Amino acid sequence: MKFVDEVAIYVHAGDGGNGALSFRREKFVPRGGPDGGDGGAGGDVIFEAKSGLNTLADFRYTRQFRAQNGEGGSGRQRSGRNGDDLVVAVPIGTLVRDVGTGELLGDLTADGARLCVAKGGRGGLGNTHFKSSTNRAPRRTVPGSPGEERELTLELQVLADVGLVGLPNAGKSTFLRAVSQARPKVADYPFTTLHPELGVVTVERHKSFVIADIPGLIAGAHEGAGLGMQFLRHLSRTRLLLHLIDVAPADPEADPVAGVRVIEEELRLFRDDLGAKERWLVFNKVDLWPEDEREARAAALCAALGWQGPVAAVSAITGAGTGPLMGRLMQRLEALTPTAPAVLADIPDA
Repeated sequence: MKFVDEVAIYVHAGDGGNGALSFRREKFVPRGGPDGGDGGAGGDVIFEAKSGLNTLADFRYTRQFRAQNGEGGSGRQRSGRNGDDLVVAVPIGTLVRDVGTGELLGDLTADGARLCVAKGGRGGLGNTHFKSSTNRAPRRTVPGSPGEERELTLELQVLADVGLVGLPNAGKSTFLRAVSQARPKVADYPFTTLHPELGVVTVERHKSFVIADIPGLIAGAHEGAGLGMQFLRHLSRTRLLLHLIDVAPADPEADPVAGVRVIEEELRLFRDDLGAKERWLVFNKVDLWPEDEREARAAALCAALGWQGPVAAVSAITGAGTGPLMGRLMQRLEALTPTAPAVLADIPDA
């Protein structure tokens, strides 16, 4: 299924039913009086977050949603039936915005969370409401009010505790395979990853977290270059970032230090808070370094970068070093105050 993370749709709540104009017509009851009932209320349009969904692809072709109208009132003071609400399932992590005002209507970050995006119209009043001592045969009614209608944009930001960033071919997909049951595509060419991939990392019984891999970033990604820009938003909910660095790039002229600077700049230019998010450096492919030189080479890279934060050396292809790193991450996540509810269950591995 194609990954879709932003769509525009139109919603229309149900209109309220009209009030009835009616008079009693019964044998032996002269001048029976008004008995028109009220109209029913229109149905609401409600979005509900569902854990089984991980894309907005279902909205590619169905873009208009309308709730049921309320029924009109009738004689004998019978009120019309209320229209049924329309409940639309969306993935967890969906932001809903009004196109006209730009207002953020809601952020559905928990399974089962609901948001009413369009309120149904009120039912009209029947002529029974207007009888009085001076007006015993009122012919006045109130029609039902129209339901709200809106143009909305839905934006999906995946929920994950840890985000993977790096240049194309840094080994992020291989790393995700090594630490989780996710099986993203792996190949020896750039931009193998075309959409965010999620995996659940189980450290020990009842201890797990969600990790997300986005397409590789290149210089100018914040302006639309490459594939990463449109998915950078998915990192905003993560609590920390793992920055994977290819220490043995295929291009001998490639400079790992310059590559780190590119990623740092793109994160900062995309959004200030993303550039300030806690980030760990992970030197990948260290199996290609001589074993007796690994520690010295890692220290030299840190010195060249002026890096004082957490660092790890791993080989995603062999799995070496990934287990201890996941243990350290689990400890750090337990110490951090959650910035968004993390969904650790019912997330299908990509």
